[in-house]
Amino acid sequence: MDVERIIECIKLRDDDGLRVQLQQFNKECLSLFQYAQCFFFDVEEWEKRKFRKNKMRDCESESEDEDTRAQEIFLRQTLATVLIRFLQSEPQARVTRVCLRTLRILSRDKQVLDRLLTDSAFITLARLAGFDLTSAPGDKSSDQTDQTDPIEDVVKALSDLESNQEYEEACARGEEGCGEANNISIDRRRRSSVFKALMRGKRDTRASVVEDEDEDEDKEKGAGKWEEEQNKEAVKILCNVIYNSAWAQERAAELRLLSGLTEKLAKESQSGLPPSGQYYELRLIFLLTALRPELRNQLKQEGGVSVLTAVLEKCVLVQWKNQYEVALDPTVPPVSVENTLRAQETLKILFNITYSAHTLEPDENDAALYRRLAAVLRHCLMVCCEDEEESDELKGHTVNVLSALPLSCLDVLLCVPLGPDSKQMDGVNMDCVHTLLLYLEKRLETGQKVKERLTPVLNLLTECSRAHRGTRRYLRQQILPPLRDASVRPEQGTTVKSRLIRLMTHLDTELKHCAAELLFVLCKENVRRFVKYTGYGNAAGLLATRGLLGGQRSKGTSSGTQYSSDSDSDTEEYRQVKGRINPVTGSVEEELPDPMEGMTEEEKEEEARRLVTLINKLSKDSVIQPMGLDAQGQLTPLTGLRDLSVEEEGSAEDTDDTENVE
Repeated sequence: MDVERIIECIKLRDDDGLRVQLQQFNKECLSLFQYAQCFFFDVEEWEKRKFRKNKMRDCESESEDEDTRAQEIFLRQTLATVLIRFLQSEPQARVTRVCLRTLRILSRDKQVLDRLLTDSAFITLARLAGFDLTSAPGDKSSDQTDQTDPIEDVVKALSDLESNQEYEEACARGEEGCGEANNISIDRRRRSSVFKALMRGKRDTRASVVEDEDEDEDKEKGAGKWEEEQNKEAVKILCNVIYNSAWAQERAAELRLLSGLTEKLAKESQSGLPPSGQYYELRLIFLLTALRPELRNQLKQEGGVSVLTAVLEKCVLVQWKNQYEVALDPTVPPVSVENTLRAQETLKILFNITYSAHTLEPDENDAALYRRLAAVLRHCLMVCCEDEEESDELKGHTVNVLSALPLSCLDVLLCVPLGPDSKQMDGVNMDCVHTLLLYLEKRLETGQKVKERLTPVLNLLTECSRAHRGTRRYLRQQILPPLRDASVRPEQGTTVKSRLIRLMTHLDTELKHCAAELLFVLCKENVRRFVKYTGYGNAAGLLATRGLLGGQRSKGTSSGTQYSSDSDSDTEEYRQVKGRINPVTGSVEEELPDPMEGMTEEEKEEEARRLVTLINKLSKDSVIQPMGLDAQGQLTPLTGLRDLSVEEEGSAEDTDDTENVE
């Protein structure tokens, strides 16, 4: 990769030569995996290439290899700085595009990253991305230089870089007078520190690699097309930089990068033109709100919910029928993959800024805003998408946002007129609830990322069942139908009920509590009914948490919900085997022989004492801790067994002494 030739073309103002050299540089970078995947990357493939690279490195001379790598790093750092300065001169659109592609490649190299963490770089990239930044008051960036002649500024930047390299090399040799270089080095390390708060996302399925740049590049394109591609490349660079650097996140907040992005989104949502590069703008907003908690409140206060709702409406092709009712037209074509991906990013941002809304009582304005959003979210659940996998992802993010909204604003999910094929309960439209149930069933079947994908939908269905009688009755009808076959344990089978009961004994405490809570609410928080459908062994975890292990009725529900007093009638099949059902397993079991058959009463008492003594010994050795129930139904250490054992031992000693005297 002839980086020196690229820099020479910039000095000579040779745009055509620069463009050819950068195209060659980008193509060569495609063979190096750490540069080729410029937005997301395959971790497994990266590990393989890293292993091969390390193996080849071991075969080379160590000193020679270090010198070569240091020179390559310096040239890439120089190239990054020079390209940023060159872009400030506003070159031709074709040259700008190829420069941005090169910078996008370099932005994934953490050893080059610090050269892109300057205010001038942020301002330049924001301008090329199509929005403005506002510098923090009193901020004086040492990177801002006189822009009267950008090419001369590039030459000056090169000389500065060479001087800094000489200082750093002198420090490496231990020479005096290099304090300034030490400060520069420390500052760069601090700026390029990696922030690891987010897991790496899946690979971008649309444009994750640099496209081939050949003779097609010379074809004429409209000004709008050039600007769109330029905007995309600039935003991708900002995404890479902010994702990989905590310093960049701080400076982005100070420069009010989020405000510029929100303003651009608002303008795009109001215009009738199709958005250009909006997916990456949304991705950048998501990164900022995920990594900087204070920016979530800022976005919310600046009207982010209404702006993002408008963006979401365009993504899923919303057509309003009434104030809070979206028309669902089966003749409308499915949502494209591009729009589905943009909708997913929008939903992720909405969750970031509304995740605590369900804990607050919304005022009139917020309630209207959340109801409109809930109506759009209902449409997201019901609409068809071109790609089934992306459709499932869309539903998952929709459920996340629904679980974050105030429960009082979710009434719009049910306030839809019944259609010819609508699911209903007591005259209320249950299509949305049915879709959520189908989504839950699909997630239970796949068994992948169980906690992340199941917890939100379980919580949402539980709270909706508590709040709305019709929803609870419909879900109970679908999940807990009347018991007929008691020969199989409740957790065995492939039904939604059996899968949920299996989750009640899952290792993850939060997940098993969510599954048990849903079934408990569907049983109207009635202990007897809950044990009947799940078995005492499966139900013990939730009952212990609530202090209901003794089987007594709950004095009050956890949310103050008042359930109706209708009875749970047993089927004829269930009544016939009810007396033979094991309450612990919840199923009929084969009768086992009595282990004490043929024993006298004295032998039975002796066996009981022996068991008490063994339990007491295990308790003393801290192997087990016998527990019992107190008056409140809570588990408490059982000390009666130990006291009884001590009395028996004392009695036995007295008997032995009497025999010895005789």
